[in-house]
Amino acid sequence: MFQTEDTYKHQGMRKGLVNLLREKEVASEEVLSAIGKIPRHMFFDSVFHNNFAYEDLAFPIGAGQTISQPSTVAFQSTLLSIKKGDKILEIGTGSGYQTAVLLEMGAKVYSIERQRELFNTTKKVLQRLSYRANLYFGDGFEGKPTFAPFDKIIVTCGAPFIPPKLVEQLVVGGKMVIPVGEGKTQVMKLIEKLDNGDLNEESFGNFSFVPMLNDRQY
Repeated sequence: MFQTEDTYKHQGMRKGLVNLLREKEVASEEVLSAIGKIPRHMFFDSVFHNNFAYEDLAFPIGAGQTISQPSTVAFQSTLLSIKKGDKILEIGTGSGYQTAVLLEMGAKVYSIERQRELFNTTKKVLQRLSYRANLYFGDGFEGKPTFAPFDKIIVTCGAPFIPPKLVEQLVVGGKMVIPVGEGKTQVMKLIEKLDNGDLNEESFGNFSFVPMLNDRQY
């Protein structure tokens, strides 16, 4: 049963989380402001998580997936340099928490989830919290060419390589944040599409994500 109350206690813990992330220097003030508005505990289906929802921890959310720890969400969001009105493709809707951060920052979000059970649940959670994203069940490797190009792309699962179709759907000058690597850890990459079609690539350390799935892996 998902929670519906955002108490003073929750708000206090959320403020504590924002202060912790500020101390860790993983996020811009714009990202911290968004995180400070989002009731993370409402993205869990158990009150058991009440005491942990605002700690910098990842948790399982069903279907073999996890809700990323807040510092990872904050770091990826900061790398994207999100501006109000940005058209963003998210690969891996997951719990919807990262989606909510993007929306709070004024982005227009198109989000794809590969797990049907999770897609159905998260759609209801975001609707209940009045977050309006364009949600799709499908293969993240394919992106969403119907609505391309995108100003930014964020991948919230571990990709074995940089999917060419996602690069194609990025505007010139656009940015993609993606954890790349096979196995238990990936390297966080920031990809920028240059005027001549080449890619500028930067690496930002090791992270651990659930694997990115396509139709053949499902």
